[in-house]
Amino acid sequence: MTTQAKPSPVAAHHRSRLLGRQRVLIGVKLRRRGESWFASRVVSISREGFRLSTYVRLDVGMAIWIMLPGFEGRRATVLSAGDEHEVDCCFDTPLHPAILDYILRMSDPDARG
Repeated sequence: MTTQAKPSPVAAHHRSRLLGRQRVLIGVKLRRRGESWFASRVVSISREGFRLSTYVRLDVGMAIWIMLPGFEGRRATVLSAGDEHEVDCCFDTPLHPAILDYILRMSDPDARG
């Protein structure tokens, strides 16, 4: 009997890109381990991950917690840090499709192009 290994965060991130992130503009709360919540913004999201715009330093591999509006905090991992204070992250557990649908409906419609 073989057991299936959990995909790495990098594999999940690449899979989320294939599934297609939706452009959004959502105010969220973010927390690093052992610290208080602070405000940030999600600029794209999929079931597997999101791109975050923040001025707080987040390092690749760092565990963070994100609180999407109307939901409890959920754990994610920083996958890459880009230019202009943006980082790509993957959820430790993918969003339920209904949660993603809700988030997309309540996001800023102008941000979706």
